[in-house]
Amino acid sequence: MATNPQLPLDREMIVEYGTAEELAPAVLRLVAANPGPMTFKGTNSYLIGRESLALVDPGPDDAAHVEAIVRAAAGRPITHILVTHTHRDHIGGLERLQHLTGAPSLAIAPSVYGAADAVVTSTGQAPAAGAGEPAASEKSIREAALTSFVPDIGLRDGERVEAGDCAIEVVHTPGHTPDHVAFRLLEGGILFTGDHVMGWNTTVVIPPEGRMAHYMDSLERLYAADADRLYLPGHGDVVRQPRRLVKAFLMHRRMREAAILDVLAEGPATIDSVTARVHQGLAENLMAAARLQVEAQLEWLSERGLAVELRVRGQPSSFSVPPRPA
Repeated sequence: MATNPQLPLDREMIVEYGTAEELAPAVLRLVAANPGPMTFKGTNSYLIGRESLALVDPGPDDAAHVEAIVRAAAGRPITHILVTHTHRDHIGGLERLQHLTGAPSLAIAPSVYGAADAVVTSTGQAPAAGAGEPAASEKSIREAALTSFVPDIGLRDGERVEAGDCAIEVVHTPGHTPDHVAFRLLEGGILFTGDHVMGWNTTVVIPPEGRMAHYMDSLERLYAADADRLYLPGHGDVVRQPRRLVKAFLMHRRMREAAILDVLAEGPATIDSVTARVHQGLAENLMAAARLQVEAQLEWLSERGLAVELRVRGQPSSFSVPPRPA
């Protein structure tokens, strides 16, 4: 069975909650005090600009975090609020911040990814491997962060906008969610990657909203662009070798796919049995997230005709490799 190489992950982040940290000229980071197996040290919010500011991700509905953002602005106006995606740990504080600043929200337009008016998505990130945290159930991963959202200003892929006093390019990166977007700060080669690429862990892709095909396409797009010096993610520290990390994530998913196909080659298998084989030795509190990843990869294999779903009334679906032509 195929094995996965060690990923170049960084889990050494040191955080002082409530305090802004300058990461680059005109870029401040504030970390919300919502640490956990799904959020690592907490959700990152970024203030960008010099005289007038834009905010990338308001973070959770936490009055202390909102107050810290306003304090870090130091009297400078926050003119735009950019949203990478609509999970509550990234967007929960939006109403509080809009009340204080009057700034419009900007996110990918629902029509771009096929939503009629509002997006409804599920939850966040994969827990850190080996973390001694309570297990997150599959139901909680799918449903705990349900939210609806329509941005004040809908954006399109490739669009360039002036936010604060910065020029920003919109990079639609679906996969984790259909509405996920990264923001490229054109001065300095910095990409705010949300939950699409994080240095502390891989991203959970949760069907049906999340799709592995879209996630892989978005990774390939970033790898091919080779345009960014730094990634600033929604959780975790600065990614200083972004192309190396993206390549590692692509290899990781391909190796997982090969391992799943190895299992299916031995005979039909359910999602649970594939997960048990492919993720042998994984901590029990991480198995629900792992099962969802297997589901997403089996869905993608089926879309390409590399796996076939077998359904029997009253029994869990199983998957098999397609029969060879006679």
